[in-house]
Amino acid sequence: MISLPFRASMLFVLLATPALAQSLPFGAEPPPVIAPALPAPALSEDASPTDFLRAAESALAAGRTGEAQESMEMAQTRLLDRSVPLGQTGVQSDQPAVKLISQGLRALAAGDRMTCLRMLQAAIQAANMP
Repeated sequence: MISLPFRASMLFVLLATPALAQSLPFGAEPPPVIAPALPAPALSEDASPTDFLRAAESALAAGRTGEAQESMEMAQTRLLDRSVPLGQTGVQSDQPAVKLISQGLRALAAGDRMTCLRMLQAAIQAANMP
């Protein structure tokens, strides 16, 4: 008959073995966690900001939040591509569409898809204004 302390020590070894095998050497740092790339919309690289906003709207309606986020970020990047005088590169854009996309991204991050959709629709209108 196997004694109770022996059983307990064997149980500990069996349970601890996977954790011990995964432990890092002393002083070693774990590898960085890299987020996977978001799915890109099926648009060409030279698509307009409005095209990307419409793609985001479609993706969001279909529940593809990663694709919606990527589309919104791509639209915002294209809207921010502008010429500014030297020394004013740190000045934020005052374009309404850029601000609306930022609000939409915050809503999306908070899981508020309806607010995100409203911000997208407003951003589409703002991006089409001269």
